[in-house]
Amino acid sequence: MKDNTGFNILIVDDEKEYREVFQMILEDNGYTAETACSGKEALEKLRKNNFSLVLTDLIMQEMGGIELLEQIKEKYVETEVIIVTGYGTIQNAVEAMKKGAFRYFIKSHDPEELLIEIRKVKKLVCLEDDNEVLRSRQEDPNFMLKTKSRAFEKVLDIAEKAAKSNVNILILGESGVGKEVFADYIHRCSDRKDRCFIPVNCHALSDNILESELFGHEKGSFTGAVDKRKGRFEAAHGGTLFLDEVGEISLSTQVKLLRTIELKTIERIGSNKSINVDYRLICATNRDLHKAILDGTFREDLFYRISTITIEIPPLRDRKEDLQDLIDFFLKRSEVELKKKVNEIEKGVLNFLLSYEYPGNVRELKNIIERIVVLSENGLIKESDLPEYKKITSLNQEITEVKPFKDVRKEFEAKYIAEVLELCNYNISEAARKLDISRRQLFNKITEYNLK
Repeated sequence: MKDNTGFNILIVDDEKEYREVFQMILEDNGYTAETACSGKEALEKLRKNNFSLVLTDLIMQEMGGIELLEQIKEKYVETEVIIVTGYGTIQNAVEAMKKGAFRYFIKSHDPEELLIEIRKVKKLVCLEDDNEVLRSRQEDPNFMLKTKSRAFEKVLDIAEKAAKSNVNILILGESGVGKEVFADYIHRCSDRKDRCFIPVNCHALSDNILESELFGHEKGSFTGAVDKRKGRFEAAHGGTLFLDEVGEISLSTQVKLLRTIELKTIERIGSNKSINVDYRLICATNRDLHKAILDGTFREDLFYRISTITIEIPPLRDRKEDLQDLIDFFLKRSEVELKKKVNEIEKGVLNFLLSYEYPGNVRELKNIIERIVVLSENGLIKESDLPEYKKITSLNQEITEVKPFKDVRKEFEAKYIAEVLELCNYNISEAARKLDISRRQLFNKITEYNLK
């Protein structure tokens, strides 16, 4: 049976019997499935966890399947929805497909039909993931590392020296600065360059799935574990393991991670057998781990284990001398990928690109340029093609009081987030996408700055 780890399904039905039957069918076929008894509970679970597919009944009390579908498509665009219906409501189910549902399933039909549709969804999700991986591999791995900035050159020098050792490295930096690019560069500068580089996004996986991904599992160790599976630590044997967003790992998983780092051994879930692993560990986060330690959400002993050498990547606004080269690179790449030739760029566009602060860093620059190339016509990029939020980034304010740069940056960030939220009608998911950060990161910022 194929490994369905990482493909999470949420079953929504106000009838307990149907929830239990569907959950049993899915788990018997190796899927990870959770249930919700209402649309409200489903939205709460979607807010806290990532689900690839929602399987929802059409007719429910309070919030029906159509309303739930509409909210999912508004807030969680990457989540697919299959509508479950009876014979008498097929017309409504077909209408739901017009609103974005992937398919509908009739309750009285053979469950194998439902499994076929779920496999189609899984194939689609995996194809999108594979395309993203392929795109990233086609990029010049060093394009973000070519610099005219002395501060950035100093960071590169530290990375190259650290690569020659086998010590654990912690990479710090804001979202979008290129922490994975840096980790990959360290790997390619090391003696392990001919072995594998295994990246893991710790924020994208729930606790149980993350543990299975990292340590692997034995057949039958939990519901859905139909085969024995190696974890990422074993996969990285001889090479480099990169744990991105390490600050998001739960305390229980941190304990197991600490033990693995100290002993260089792992135990698969469901097994007591110790397996020796040889890997170079690189971690990254955009969180303030010192604050997280004080808050009790990150272990101090784990912090010292992963940060033998700490490398902090400067944000793009602190290396403005590299902007023109990065703009030229992304423009040329977008022309090739989108098959659109750019012959002229209005002066206002260049002025904006060279003066904008880029809170989303290099990733945001790339997204902006892809957008304006897509919207260009007859080889001309116009100022009107720039994102709407450029209108709220003006800093033409008279300075009446000199404040520490750190305080000014926080004030700007708080004001910017508040205005983006207003621009998005306070849709958290949409605002997070525009800011190119996760929903959790945006919630943390809203809490930190006490934004209402």
